[in-house]
Amino acid sequence: MSQAIHPTPPFDEKNEQTPDIGGGLPVIEYWAEHTLSPEGPKLWKTLLHHSACLSCSWGTGGQKGGFTNETGEKLQRCMKSVEAISAEIMPGISTHFFDTQPLDQLQTLTSMEADRLGRLSFPVILRAGSSHYERISWDEIYDLAAAAMRKPPERVASYSSGRSSNEAAYLLQLMMRALGSNNLADCSDLCHAPSTAALNQMFATKTSVVSLESLKQADCVVLTGANSAYNHPRLMNELIKLRGASGSDKAKRGGKVIVINPVMEIGLVKFGSPAFPIKSLIPGSPISSLYLQPVPGSDVALFVGIQKSLIEQGFLNTDYLQAHTEGWEAIVEQAQSTAWDTITGTCGVSQPEIEAAATMIGTSNRVVFGWAMGITQHANGVDNVYSIVNTALITGNVGKEGAGVMPVRGHSNVQGFGSMGVTAHGLKQEMQHALETLLGRSLSRVQGYDTRALIEAADEGKIDSLICLGGNLYAANPNSAQAKRAIGNIETVIYLATKPNLGHFHGLAKHNTIIIPVLNRFENPHKTTVESGNNFVRLNDQGKTHLTTADLIAEVEFLTELAHRVHGDYPVNWRKLQDTKYIRQLIGETVPGYEKMKTIDQTGEEFTIAGRILTEPKFATPSGKASMFTTPLPTLTLPDLSDWNVPTTQGLVLALITARSYSQHNTVVYKIGDKYRGMPHRNCILMNSLDAERAGLHQHQRVTVQGNVGKLKQVEIIYGAIRPGAALMFYPEVNVIFSADIEQRSGTPAFKRVPVAIYAEEGVVA
Repeated sequence: MSQAIHPTPPFDEKNEQTPDIGGGLPVIEYWAEHTLSPEGPKLWKTLLHHSACLSCSWGTGGQKGGFTNETGEKLQRCMKSVEAISAEIMPGISTHFFDTQPLDQLQTLTSMEADRLGRLSFPVILRAGSSHYERISWDEIYDLAAAAMRKPPERVASYSSGRSSNEAAYLLQLMMRALGSNNLADCSDLCHAPSTAALNQMFATKTSVVSLESLKQADCVVLTGANSAYNHPRLMNELIKLRGASGSDKAKRGGKVIVINPVMEIGLVKFGSPAFPIKSLIPGSPISSLYLQPVPGSDVALFVGIQKSLIEQGFLNTDYLQAHTEGWEAIVEQAQSTAWDTITGTCGVSQPEIEAAATMIGTSNRVVFGWAMGITQHANGVDNVYSIVNTALITGNVGKEGAGVMPVRGHSNVQGFGSMGVTAHGLKQEMQHALETLLGRSLSRVQGYDTRALIEAADEGKIDSLICLGGNLYAANPNSAQAKRAIGNIETVIYLATKPNLGHFHGLAKHNTIIIPVLNRFENPHKTTVESGNNFVRLNDQGKTHLTTADLIAEVEFLTELAHRVHGDYPVNWRKLQDTKYIRQLIGETVPGYEKMKTIDQTGEEFTIAGRILTEPKFATPSGKASMFTTPLPTLTLPDLSDWNVPTTQGLVLALITARSYSQHNTVVYKIGDKYRGMPHRNCILMNSLDAERAGLHQHQRVTVQGNVGKLKQVEIIYGAIRPGAALMFYPEVNVIFSADIEQRSGTPAFKRVPVAIYAEEGVVA
């Protein structure tokens, strides 16, 4: 096999710390360390609880059991589950903690240090001019919160994350829309909004069209811009089985996995899974059949190249396109007329490599295309998704078992929040009509603020009140200085959270910042539901908290009481909804595809949402056909070093990718190092040795990394398997240095292509 089509990518330089496989024995060691420790009994109790995993949208749990997925397979928990649970079963913060910790001291904490403070165990407020948070009564909280929510609706906003339940999400959006506000910003605005926008235009759906059962029938998976070995480890089991490396006769499928990522993530080359202890755990299982490393931001060019090669090799499915799509002729014309030199010059992947990918796709019967934020977090993120879906459609790989397109979402219920109507980008028509019937009036037609628009509006003094249901609005945004300043313009900010985060110490309101400690998913005194990234709804049993003396509240209880004090009994009896079965009745009546929610309390039957999984090429568009869109190739340039106001002529400019580390979930950091990439701490930059050495720099040298709004000093250079011209650093720390370009159709920042200058300041010892 030639180098061009070898499963190991061309830029595979490992440093001295990089392991040979992802996963493996360290996962078992981590499980043993935590489950056999003093926290072990609480950890096991939670792992076995009938509730969905707190981590990614590929998690397991629910009524089938804590270790069981939607198809009934056992032993499906991963290390990220343990990390998340361990953080949630920490002791509560002591009663006098905030008395002894002034704000300026709290603001020196890192993300990991803030998380390690323990569970929030009583409500606190930071008043204007005060140097300390202080305890606050529930009566005062409701008085301040109700007054804040009575501001003009265009000046009231919410922000949320996928940590919470469908029931809390539904209450939040109903309370906001009853006010007349569409300012329902959500963490998904910063990640998969381009997926939602593109899929809605192409298929009139906003989610994956592939179920777990369907994925199990694929014989090829194209995984683009996703590091599932870190962020969705349970997906790795499916890729291992697809490759036929699990040791199970039933699973010996001999399929192919094409990985597309500018960084060689070792776990996507070879992964050791505890689910297959003999065949996989220690030796590791091969994952990538082909690994392509494009220039960051060039994915459209790469997929147009794959389309071009598919056509040239005779794999164009014209019958399918004519019967089931619209606009396909323009896509074929674009691919045929785009020169190979233009394609390869833009994406940095050779023609033989692209042709190898096309051959694998074209000779496979059932192909699933998956992607994550390496695709969406670009200035042309919607075009990136178009190009992937176009590639699936021209080969007839949408609308049949074992094939389709699958955004790989992050947080465990981030998709459920969108389903519940937590969005500033408009509702499905059926849901809009149902909510208007419930409210007895038309919904506001004023365009709401998504996350970036919310920060911009707050920066301009247009927001008075903000309620945050989970998440970390401050740390999740680029340009940390702007985020801090913008939130500081808001009169009242209310945070509902289980643990402290950087936003609680930096995202401070002008007048009152209130932190409300809430119960997590496995502690709620009532049943709740969540939605997986593959459209499966799980039912979580009731639970109890270990914080028996803490002053906590369920999110549903707080939201219903606040809504009652703001709205009275309009449009529903809010206090009645503190019994979540009544919320589920409303969801079943107003959310398309969620009709089975009306009977889930009686039947306990978890379900796949109706109308989303496509096993036939029938689409919910007006014509019944999929719409296809051409994708202009991006012009990718970087400034010269001379364009930066830097104090040296020695250095270089690279395209920076911001990413999570190995032990990190969204903005929450569990360990400072990243053993897979060989990065020992958070203040590192991963570079190709060729880039460093041509600029006169060397490994372990401390340099300055400068973006368009700030700089980080004493950043350690680490050599790694990343293509030349690109570099990688960790968020949220690196967010302080740049203000990202915004994808105009979705509002998502371009976190995956940030121009930065890297240089050694004169007089600084290397």
